[in-house]
Amino acid sequence: MTAIEPQQRPSPAPTLAEDYALLRQAVRDAGELALTYFHQQLLVKRKPDGSEVSEADLAVDHALWVALMGNRPGYGWLSEESEDTPERLQCGRVWMVDPIDGTNAFLRHVPEWTVSAALVADCEPVIGIVFNPATQEFFHAIKGQGAFLNDQPISASELDTLDGARLIASGGLFKKKIWKEPWPEVKTRWVNSVAYRLALVACGLADATISLSAKSEWDIAAAALIVEEAGGTITDHRGQAHCYNQTPPRFPSLVAAGAKLHPLIIERTSRIDL
Repeated sequence: MTAIEPQQRPSPAPTLAEDYALLRQAVRDAGELALTYFHQQLLVKRKPDGSEVSEADLAVDHALWVALMGNRPGYGWLSEESEDTPERLQCGRVWMVDPIDGTNAFLRHVPEWTVSAALVADCEPVIGIVFNPATQEFFHAIKGQGAFLNDQPISASELDTLDGARLIASGGLFKKKIWKEPWPEVKTRWVNSVAYRLALVACGLADATISLSAKSEWDIAAAALIVEEAGGTITDHRGQAHCYNQTPPRFPSLVAAGAKLHPLIIERTSRIDL
């Protein structure tokens, strides 16, 4: 058998540390780019689903694509602002990106938007970054290595009762007639960015977030890992785990909370029909 010459040997796959370093710099740069558009008058269009997309969304999406796919051409790509193609389904590693999560807040000059980016491998996120450039909050996690805010360890709430829980959700949600029994008194607030909501749960600034509307994989992937590495739990409203890099890349709902509170919420949400 002829020996393979050293220059012919395939290069080893990048390590998670190498992919994290690449993603960290790409998200930092993307966040700074997004800030140059914040508080500006922007060209805005409506997408087929009725949501808004601005020139800032597209510019940040392109910058992330160049930085990530330019350095990892064999990886897959899934982004809110890029056309989805079936090639990603054959890739072992996939970048999942929401260039500006919370476009509504961004366009209305509210600092509740983020750059959200993840690396997914074997149907689960293994690196997640959620960056709020307006507040300089940089959340990150690598699978098995904990969750961090500005490089300081964070942990999810240990609350074990719904009474008085701080929930990021529409206040009207708990007054709807869909519930089998009334909710106890909870404190609600609204945050526009899905990824930011999850990050706030991960660092204990909220006890849980609930959404009974469909979410895309790019909405959740990065922050889901941060929640889990912070000791929290995230599932759909029936308690089923999310599986990533699927087609279509959609989930019916999400419930994220500290590990003790999550089953108490699922006990209620699993009994309703969406």
